[in-house]
Amino acid sequence: MRHWILSETNYGYVKDHPYEVAVLPMGATEPHNLHLPYGTDVFEAETVASLSCEAAFQRGAKVVMLPPVPYGTETNLAAFPLAMNLNPSTLLAVIRDLVDSVARCGMRKLVILNSHGGNDFKPVLRELIGQTPVHLFLCEWYRGLSADVQKQIFDDAGDHAGEMETAFGLAYFPHLVATDPLTGRMTADDGAVRATRLDAVNRGWISITRPWHLLTTNTGVGNPHPATAEKGRQLVEVVVQRLSDFLVELSSAAVDERFPY
Repeated sequence: MRHWILSETNYGYVKDHPYEVAVLPMGATEPHNLHLPYGTDVFEAETVASLSCEAAFQRGAKVVMLPPVPYGTETNLAAFPLAMNLNPSTLLAVIRDLVDSVARCGMRKLVILNSHGGNDFKPVLRELIGQTPVHLFLCEWYRGLSADVQKQIFDDAGDHAGEMETAFGLAYFPHLVATDPLTGRMTADDGAVRATRLDAVNRGWISITRPWHLLTTNTGVGNPHPATAEKGRQLVEVVVQRLSDFLVELSSAAVDERFPY
């Protein structure tokens, strides 16, 4: 029994072994080019969270992974079938209720582990600060936590169902990565994107919320074909090491009026 995973443990253990840190994996249900499953972001979040919580738990951290939330904000992909959307205001309400559940049992530290670029949780942290005794932390494993090593591992990590996410899938859920039965080649396009007609947007000077059906061919952004399982394992090993180190530190940190400073 893995006591660092809430859905697998039981009340007999929990009532005698209070946790210090909860980790909430946040995913999405959306198309990922033609080859990766709709649940890619959920599988990634669960993999990173479970491995990181295990590593931290084995080092004495009182940490528990909450069940992943499989839905996220999908307004950009609304033109594609079964991109299952929760609006940002709905996500705020979901997070608020889950944080309240954590607070009621006396826990004071929660890490939101986000695996979907369409989810924007900084406004959630800003709104809930002062409204809950729980201290919230945000980890987006595909951004700051791994940005430096992505450049070392991948030709071009890509933005959505590109080399990085495909490598992750090949390493941790290969049975769900679609391939042509005759050639063995992934059934994906090359993830090319279209430029807008606005130069400042193309240069990154001005940002927009991108309508994915105009930006992409089959929802992919970034070429997945150079991906290998070994690259995926290299990435996740670094991510798990860094996140588990943080969880160990966070678990042992005393909460007072100046926390986390």
